[in-house]
Order: sequence, then structure tokens, then C-alpha cells
Amino acid sequence: MITTSPPITTRPFTLIGELMNNSFARARSAFQRRDITGFQELAKLQSELGADFLTLNIDGTQSMRVMKQQMLDFLPDLVPAIQEATNTPIAFDNPDVDFHVQALRAYRRTTENQPILNSLAASRQHLDRMIELVVEYDTKVIVMASEKFAPDGGAQCLCAQEVYETTRRFVELLRARAGRRNDDIIIDPGLAPIAADTYGLVNMSLDAMRLIRRDTDLTGVHISVGLTNFSFGVPKHIREGLENAYISLALEAGLDFVLGNPEKALRPLDDSSPYLGVVREALAAGRPQEGETQEEAGFRQSAKIMDLF
Repeated sequence: MITTSPPITTRPFTLIGELMNNSFARARSAFQRRDITGFQELAKLQSELGADFLTLNIDGTQSMRVMKQQMLDFLPDLVPAIQEATNTPIAFDNPDVDFHVQALRAYRRTTENQPILNSLAASRQHLDRMIELVVEYDTKVIVMASEKFAPDGGAQCLCAQEVYETTRRFVELLRARAGRRNDDIIIDPGLAPIAADTYGLVNMSLDAMRLIRRDTDLTGVHISVGLTNFSFGVPKHIREGLENAYISLALEAGLDFVLGNPEKALRPLDDSSPYLGVVREALAAGRPQEGETQEEAGFRQSAKIMDLF
């Protein structure tokens, strides 16, 4: 069995701690009981482990339904309580504009704790209002660039060029209408589970990072991913190793933010790591050869990852 090192608190990227999210058991339990102390403990834990921001996502999951009004009613008590527990700024994560209105109203803003609005996307029903909130509360902002503008709203990007073009469009929009500097903008190019990525989305996101970093007009823009997505669906004992292999490759491509679990030893790996070797091979196998479909290459990519099981 391949093992990983103990948790570390120094990282070559900015970490957004993900544990205050109803996808995780401790947060889900705290929300179900409206246990503010439970959220405060999660906030302090992540801050002590070196998280630079703390995500707050109290939305529903596949296993738990949450009504919108339940979130809105809880935020005025929850947000100040988290701020009492730690000075680490919060990244508010929800597609609904009313969530952000309520959360940002309750947030105690100082010169040192600029919050993050997560996230803008082509499909957001109230995108204009979200941009207004970015201005009103002077937030950083995460853009879901994996979703391109389409006649009916948003559509999944299927190549790196589309992610890059969406990035440019949002950066120009946020500069012009929200007065954001590049340093205020965090681009999420998307990340798929590597073991089930038959559309080549992992390679797409890495290629998009490279395109973004080559564009001098985008200098200073940050790039982030939801790291847990990468190892979704694989056995628990190899998830951290896979995530660190991705970090290693993504840092080379231009990644500088990570939404991840501070309890893990998230870090780049040495070139000798078997995890890194397998992921490199898998992603190379996931690129279609002449006369081959992306789906065929994707199944070959998945088979490579199975070697770790």
C-alpha cells in the first residue's frame, strides 16, 4: 500500500478549507441541528491547519434536502458566529443570489478579511445582481469558467480554448463593471473525477490553465479547483495520493488556489512518487490517438487509474 506523509500546514498555494460544506458529515450534522458551536469548531480547526479562506456551503446534497429559506434564516446567526471563532475570511459558496445577499449583509468586513463570492457562471439567473454584490461588498470572486455562454444561458465547455475564452470574457466583464483587479479574480476551469473522466475534462482544465498563464493580459488572475472532485469514486486510501499528484501537475500548469481539505497533507509530490507516475500515464492515455474518440481514450485513462486500486 502506498502511504502519504502526516498533515502539513505550509503549502505552495492558497488553500480554501472545504469542511463547512454539507457534503461532509460533520458540517451536515451541525446544520441539521443548527449547531453553531459545531460550525465554529470546524472553522477553528481549519484555521489552525493553515487554511487561508473558509468555504461556507450549507446547501442541500444528494442525501439531504435543504430549503432555501432554511439557509437564509440561519445565515444571520451563523456568519457572525464563525467570525467570532476565527479571523480567517469566508468564501461564500452558492449559486443563489439571495444566499449571497444574506451572507454578505451578516459578514463583518475589515481591511484584512476580504470575502470571496463563489461563484459567477454563465448560467446564473441573476448574474448582473451577483456582480453588483461583488462591487457593493468589495469581494474577491470565483468564476466557473468550465461553463461557456450560450443562447439559452450556460453550456459545458468541451475544450481548453472555450474555457480560456470564457475566462477572458469574465475578466473583462469584472474589470469594466465591478472594478476588479486581476488579483481579485479566481478562475475555476473545472475538475472531473479522473477515474470516470471519459470526456477528457481533466486534461482540458490543465490545458486551459496553460492558455490562461500565457496571456499577459490575464497576469495576476488566480486559478483554483475543487480538489476533492478529482479523487471522487476511488477507494479512500488512495484519494490523498491522487489529489497530491494532481496538485503537482496543476501547479506546473498555473494553479495557485485549491479548495480542499486542510486535514490532508496536500502538497506537490516528488517525481519518484508512484501516484504521480500513474496519473501522468493516465492523462497521457486519456488524449485521443488518430482515429480514436475521446470516450475511447477516456476509458483507457480510467483503466490506468485502476492500477492503483
